[in-house]
Amino acid sequence: MSIDQLSADSAVPQHIAIIMDGNRRWARQRGLPVALGHANGARQVRKIVQACADRGVRYLTLFAFSTENWRRPQDEVSSLMGLMTLYLQKEIRNMSAKGVRLKIVGDTTGFNERIQGLILEAQEKTAHNDTITLTIAANYGGRWDVVEAVKSWQAAHPGESVNGLDEAALSAHLGLSYAPDPDLLIRTGGESRISNFMLWQLAYTELFFTEALWPSFTPNELDCALTWFSSRERRFGGSTKP
Repeated sequence: MSIDQLSADSAVPQHIAIIMDGNRRWARQRGLPVALGHANGARQVRKIVQACADRGVRYLTLFAFSTENWRRPQDEVSSLMGLMTLYLQKEIRNMSAKGVRLKIVGDTTGFNERIQGLILEAQEKTAHNDTITLTIAANYGGRWDVVEAVKSWQAAHPGESVNGLDEAALSAHLGLSYAPDPDLLIRTGGESRISNFMLWQLAYTELFFTEALWPSFTPNELDCALTWFSSRERRFGGSTKP
């Protein structure tokens, strides 16, 4: 299905979330170091961001590094931190040229001062872009997000009982409060779980799982997910039948 057909024949999701899984397996299948799998996965990000923008997607959220990923071998973690530093340095000019607004969600205090500084700089430089908002979830966990939202609400309402806290009030304090909940979640790599990603926001999200490993996930693979999404009947707990 072409981009024009997707736009004409189906409702394009406003917000897509992706769990980018399979970098390590992609590398091992080719006899390459794991670091090269992550590097090729990072290169794929630009293509998918552009493909989403071309198809009219307004928000794209990528799960790049979870709170649990710190448990990986130290050399792999160091490689990922180096890759994140390089990405933040090299991609900002391209993002600005393409109208991409970058947001980072997660506990950024877990990163070194250099990365924290680059995160702030990248977000400031792209703040006024409005073609698509790219959110990178880094040192992020869905449970962490909910706990932090409760703390943030309490700080904003000192002395008040949590009996006054409702869903709308809590949502305003979540890490992605600036974005609508995802319409579509894509997980690459053949696994069928959400791995502590956006637990609150995915309540009514359509879940698409593909065997494609992330470095091999192309715009054509994205179109397969969008075509599948267009066939879904979204009822949000209700019914379309009388």
